[in-house]
Amino acid sequence: MSRVLSIASGKGGVGKTTVVSNLGAVLTEAGKNVTLVDGNLTTANLSMHLGIPLYPVTLHDVLKDDAMMPEAMYVHPSGVKVVPSGLGIDDMEGTDSRNLPLAIDELMGDTEMVLLDTPAGLGQETISTIEASDEMLLVTHPNMPSLTDVLKTKNLAEDMGVDVIGAVINYHTGSREELNEQEVSDMLDGLPIVAKIPYDKKVPEAVAMKKPVVHHDPHTPASKAFRELATEITAEELDLNYGKKGILSRLAGFFKV
Repeated sequence: MSRVLSIASGKGGVGKTTVVSNLGAVLTEAGKNVTLVDGNLTTANLSMHLGIPLYPVTLHDVLKDDAMMPEAMYVHPSGVKVVPSGLGIDDMEGTDSRNLPLAIDELMGDTEMVLLDTPAGLGQETISTIEASDEMLLVTHPNMPSLTDVLKTKNLAEDMGVDVIGAVINYHTGSREELNEQEVSDMLDGLPIVAKIPYDKKVPEAVAMKKPVVHHDPHTPASKAFRELATEITAEELDLNYGKKGILSRLAGFFKV
């Protein structure tokens, strides 16, 4: 049975897309059949994180009933499968985000896990992404403004019957100004903290290189934390033999499925 997990926060800039791209890369490297979907229809970022050029068919075309999901899916030589959203203003014309749950249904049975990159805010795009999900993973910075917004998203998801499985503390530096893990959990009504991703200069370097940091530098602290997150999400002992699985994970360019 396919598992649909949305990655959400409530505000922009906390690293949701970084978590989606790297978690997807780790799970794929471990042999899982994973599809990443950019649910951020107005300010899409996932394709830029992964180095996808402008492809002719995107999620916007699917939501306009001009294409089916398999037509909008692309696969990197590393095996990461992605359904990108369009990057242009014109892509928004005629797009109805309320069609997203039906579009996600097209992937059921063909993939083990769908990771949905959820847009910021609590508008219709976000609501549609939540409706398409079985579970949600929250991403937050360890500070009050970020937690205030992520708590709203958590409450909305729970009201909609979605299982919020935990939170990721992103850009953790360990400074005294940050809230600690227990304080973050308490702010989120006791929600478990499933990972802490440290601040790592290799992450923005990887974004600039248009690849997940787990491919850019498998041995950097952030990469290790993303592998630990994948283990927590699956509750499995994963084969994460990074650095020995070949050159494919370092190649650029996507192909149609």
